[in-house]
Amino acid sequence: YLAFSAMLMAGLDGIQNKIDPGQPLDKDIYELGPEELKGVPSVPGSLEAALDALENDHEFLLKGDVFTQDAVDTWIDYKRKREVDPVRMRPHPYEFMLYFDI
Repeated sequence: YLAFSAMLMAGLDGIQNKIDPGQPLDKDIYELGPEELKGVPSVPGSLEAALDALENDHEFLLKGDVFTQDAVDTWIDYKRKREVDPVRMRPHPYEFMLYFDI
């Protein structure tokens, strides 16, 4: 329910503020060269980057009291403590293959 509400609020924010979504990209992005890719917008590449982006831009969620500042802060803090930090503090399986197979 939270994700659907947040996406709906983001869409409404885009409509109210007349944010231009840009032209559709009718190309295979995997076949684009580096110069062409520079103009293609991207999304955060990790949960941590997504949380940073949300922390920096979440005013649209507070409109109409759909979410409170406390709810947003608590959710970001929870995700960092329960998901980002535990993954960051554990070795990746590939590290075992590289270093612990002796």
